[in-house]
Amino acid sequence: MKILLIVSIILLFCVLTLLTQVGGIVLLLSFLTHRFIDARTASKGWRTVWKFSCFIVFYFLVGLLILPLLAKPFNRAPLPVFSQAYVKPLRAITWICNRHYVRKDMIRVVNEAAAGMQQEYPGSVINYLDAGFPLFNGYPLFPHLSHNDGKKLDLAFFYLSPDTYLPLNDAPSPTGYGICEEPRPGEQDMPASCSKKNWQYDLMKKLVPQSARNGFVFDSVRTKTLLGLLMAEPEIEKVFIEPHLKTRLGLTGSKIRFHGCNAVRHDDHIHIQMK
Repeated sequence: MKILLIVSIILLFCVLTLLTQVGGIVLLLSFLTHRFIDARTASKGWRTVWKFSCFIVFYFLVGLLILPLLAKPFNRAPLPVFSQAYVKPLRAITWICNRHYVRKDMIRVVNEAAAGMQQEYPGSVINYLDAGFPLFNGYPLFPHLSHNDGKKLDLAFFYLSPDTYLPLNDAPSPTGYGICEEPRPGEQDMPASCSKKNWQYDLMKKLVPQSARNGFVFDSVRTKTLLGLLMAEPEIEKVFIEPHLKTRLGLTGSKIRFHGCNAVRHDDHIHIQMK
């Protein structure tokens, strides 16, 4: 049983570190409370509850109070979570897992794009997806190939209600990824070409439930406007999106690129990166 417990702790440490960067360390810190809890709690069930509660409290204290300070030497800062009305994480899991850290210049770029969207389409919210971890350059943001230096950020598309065609501030995917705006007949179909030789290219589409797709209509107008605002920013070097959407939206310029078949498809989100 001791061996099984040790193996379980090691596995949990690895998973938490992989997904949140600091969760494994916080887990080890929470063990410092176990002797105190064991000495004062007779029920095994309540011991488990208190130990888990201590980990959760420690984790959120570190995430909310300590990580923003530790991130400063790495030129990272958290994107707005609650403080900005028009820039928000699409899903809470992004900031809970500390995946919302970028360079400060990226925050300025996104805030300026949000201000531009308010002028054109008041009430529109830029919903961000994965950005980066707070600490260290080169530390991988699983499962991304990049997102390891604070210079990359994924953003959700804009959508409309299929019933009223009014703007929505949500997206169909529970993760933000995997529900794609598919190529239409006659458009270049890179997902079909790339997935023949690269198994990972449309993996997210296979993993993510597609049941919510019919509740959303791709908003090409607002999405094109956002892309134009982002590409106009001098700090933005590249914008990744699928070729069929580039053509459909009438986008031009050297900044908008095809990401290559070794990545994953980008007709479910926008990827931007700084110089």
